[in-house]
Amino acid sequence: MVFQGVLLPFFRVTSADLPVARPRLIRLDDIEGAFPNAQTGGIKLVLTQSTYLLQRWVDALDGADRIIATADRVALERIAPEASQKRGAWRLFDVIDLGRADTDASSATSRVAVSSQGPEPLLVRAFQSPDAEERLQLCRTTVATFPNSAVSALALASACREQQDIIGARNALALALERAPDWEAIHYEEGKLWLSLDQMERASAAFQRACDLMPTFSAAFSNLGATLGELDQPKAALAAFRQALASDPDGFTILNNIGVVSRELGRLEESATALRRVVALAPDFVFGHYNLGHTLLLDRQYPAAVAAYEEGQRRDPQKNRRQGCRLAIARFANGDIDGAERDLWRFLDQSPVEERDDLLLEAYETAHALAADEPRLVRHRAFLDRIAAELNR
Repeated sequence: MVFQGVLLPFFRVTSADLPVARPRLIRLDDIEGAFPNAQTGGIKLVLTQSTYLLQRWVDALDGADRIIATADRVALERIAPEASQKRGAWRLFDVIDLGRADTDASSATSRVAVSSQGPEPLLVRAFQSPDAEERLQLCRTTVATFPNSAVSALALASACREQQDIIGARNALALALERAPDWEAIHYEEGKLWLSLDQMERASAAFQRACDLMPTFSAAFSNLGATLGELDQPKAALAAFRQALASDPDGFTILNNIGVVSRELGRLEESATALRRVVALAPDFVFGHYNLGHTLLLDRQYPAAVAAYEEGQRRDPQKNRRQGCRLAIARFANGDIDGAERDLWRFLDQSPVEERDDLLLEAYETAHALAADEPRLVRHRAFLDRIAAELNR
């Protein structure tokens, strides 16, 4: 069976849509067309996200079934970089460079029937358009033309969010849920909406429902973990992040969250293990280095903490001021008072007035706690006294 990539986001694949005979071979032609990235403002419809879409296909198949996909390598790496990173279900695929050779479609058993009278062509136009207003109007037209289509309603909800039409998004999601209450993608988009509105309990419930419906849905578990963390449920958050990692073992952002929450729970060794994997997988993700530095500082591994903070600063084009001040405190803990003085005041002098006092207070509290815990640092009281004097000005 052959599917054209450009239609994949708007085709809700289930086992019932596939051939009965086993084993099955599914070919996804031009798969890069399945991931239009024209949406703006950080909004991206889940149906066009490659890790979700590909996992949905894998879940619909049996162990002996196979998927073969064709793609333009350059376009795929630009549109879906997670493919080359082997993120999520992409880790199950081997990449073979065929050059410019054309594949022979006649070898497939059948071609999927997608009616030109269905919503797919309109939705393809909508999500390939660089114009958000045109996308919204096309989605509205699709819903008006196909009022029973859950895919059309879900697409409209995303287009409304892109235009900051919250009421429109809520109404479209309600319509989509009426049409397909057991579709995890709708609950996921609902969770994203509540999350954007800072409605954490509602967001958590929606993400949980998406997870229940699709236990391999890594992004749903990641977002569930984030909302549970905001709800001050770190143990439940950690469990959600670990479940997310099960379907995306190289997900460095997931590992980063595991490292941070493990640290909050006092599990410093687990935190450091996760964060070391983060910096190995994504060395340019600067907050992986910063978070590792903070964990190592709490674990009294002071030279390693300094090295982690230094690496973060070296790779950070913004030279984050808060993390620079934390590097200074790590130097203080490591006994490098000259370096601590140099870095702390350098970053403080670059800080706006409204930020400076907050950085000073954090530096004083951390350094004071370190001095109370490490008698060898007491002789460097002048460092603390200078910070205190600045706070009292």
